Amino acid sequence: MIYIKKEQIMATAIFYASSTGNTEIISKEIAKELGDIDLIDIADNGVSSINEYTNVILGVATWGEGELQDDWDEEWDNFKSIDFSNKTVALFGLGDQEGYGENYVDAMGIVHEHLINTEANIVGKWAVTGEYVHDNSRAIVDDMFVGLALDEDNQEDLSGERIVKWCENIRESIL
Repeated sequence: MIYIKKEQIMATAIFYASSTGNTEIISKEIAKELGDIDLIDIADNGVSSINEYTNVILGVATWGEGELQDDWDEEWDNFKSIDFSNKTVALFGLGDQEGYGENYVDAMGIVHEHLINTEANIVGKWAVTGEYVHDNSRAIVDDMFVGLALDEDNQEDLSGERIVKWCENIRESIL
């Protein structure tokens, strides 16, 4: 699914991939909260159009024991070749804290680890609070998640409020 408004090239887009539908649903909720921004499913469209945007939001789900979701994994080499030096990037990740608490939202951490070496302006850190029940995460740096951390399997009831707060935090930087 791709919704690119040609008159808004250099605007903001959410790039995501979704195996179960959760990341797509969250992407749509974030887009609704932030306003009229493009949604791009990398399973259908790849990552090359990231080059057309100044501001990007990346939605990444963690699979298995801390792995990138399949579509992200397939696009990883292409993703690593993108020049992020003049881009503002925000991240959100989905994971299962109870089933995979040792590597909660690790895929978001993997993407962040690449981005920190690209001169990207990374925004949208998220507080690690007592509401989270995981054991470990590659997505925690300096006691903060590197982006919005969500758990649609065990804490779906907290996602809406978290999305609203996170979007308030990134709105000025990403739009």
